Amino acid sequence: MAPWLTVVGIGEDGFCGLGKQARRALLGAARIFGSPRQLALLPRCVPGERLGWPSPFSLTPVLALRGEPVCVLASGDPMFFGVGASLTRQVPATEMRVLSMPSSCALAAARLGWPLQDVQVVSLVARPLAALNAHLHSGLRLLVLSNDGDSPAAIATLLCERGFGPSRLKVFEHLGGQDERELAGTAQDWPHADIAALNLVAIECLATPEAPRLHRLAGLPDSAFRHDGQLTKRDVRAITLARLAPQPGELLWDVGAGCGSIGIEWMRAHPACRALAIEADEGRQGFIEHNRDALGVPGLQLVCGKAPAALQGLEQPDAIFIGGGVTREGVLELCWASLRPGGRLVANAVTLQSELALAQFREQHGGELTRIHVAHAQPLGAFDTWRQALPITLLEVVKPVDA
Repeated sequence: MAPWLTVVGIGEDGFCGLGKQARRALLGAARIFGSPRQLALLPRCVPGERLGWPSPFSLTPVLALRGEPVCVLASGDPMFFGVGASLTRQVPATEMRVLSMPSSCALAAARLGWPLQDVQVVSLVARPLAALNAHLHSGLRLLVLSNDGDSPAAIATLLCERGFGPSRLKVFEHLGGQDERELAGTAQDWPHADIAALNLVAIECLATPEAPRLHRLAGLPDSAFRHDGQLTKRDVRAITLARLAPQPGELLWDVGAGCGSIGIEWMRAHPACRALAIEADEGRQGFIEHNRDALGVPGLQLVCGKAPAALQGLEQPDAIFIGGGVTREGVLELCWASLRPGGRLVANAVTLQSELALAQFREQHGGELTRIHVAHAQPLGAFDTWRQALPITLLEVVKPVDA
């Protein structure tokens, strides 16, 4: 089937800034979809019916016109956090054309003199502000796609709360158009209030000496998490995540999640990693909700309930971590049955009873048992001595592909 759908990237300079292909597509389209702002950029000579997006947003009206000459307007590059990426998941590539303009990030990088390949891009469009927390590292340059005119001030506040008050911000309004404007300041002294809804924020991240170093490697400090003591400690957490081996796009079940530390660090390993945190205790559920936002992974899904009942009907995981409840009847068995073939199951045990459960499971399904001993130097009178933490027994087992 010949392309019936054309996605046109349009800039702030409107129709006059488009190339010949884009102009011809718009002039020949029976229907044109876009936001009110984008549709207003078209001149009267474009005859097609102009249709705004439904609320809540849906691609259904476009898909219902398959076979007719249809255009969809997008801002700048439609494949860069744009509607083009959404359409390609439902329309075959042979049935659509994408005609791009420079993205707002490309224009901002050109204004700033920043090599775009060295910049981290973060979208806050219809996304929680907390997602920015995962990207705050001193010396990093960020380009942030704002959700609205209030985003720059909210970003400045968040930076100050995280110890990044000295960070330098530049806000670009209406990039590429006649009304383009640039505003500058630091997060701790952000002076600008009246900002256009269409804006982009450039950030040079600068941390104070007191700001915590929240790296993306496994094993964040225990102090990074709010908890009641039910926490997989830092060294054991790093070893556990190394065995879980997160890969982009994979889903983890964090069973008996406690404060959610394993699921949170799994998701911090790569933006495409996903996790479900299963926790029955109401207080710890609150810790998980706080920690996931504070550490920049608001997409972590909390499942309120006790395993194994709470595991019924959940999406099949690529990996499972069991931090508590291995002695509960049916937990290990259901986790194993639910695990995707080739997936990893890692379980930690502290008590003799839970160690026995892991040993019996290993006899049936194989795997590797590891004993972890960690000691910390602590005062003993005028001297120091080693204080041994409770030893951890760790089971790691990979489900056979033909299981």
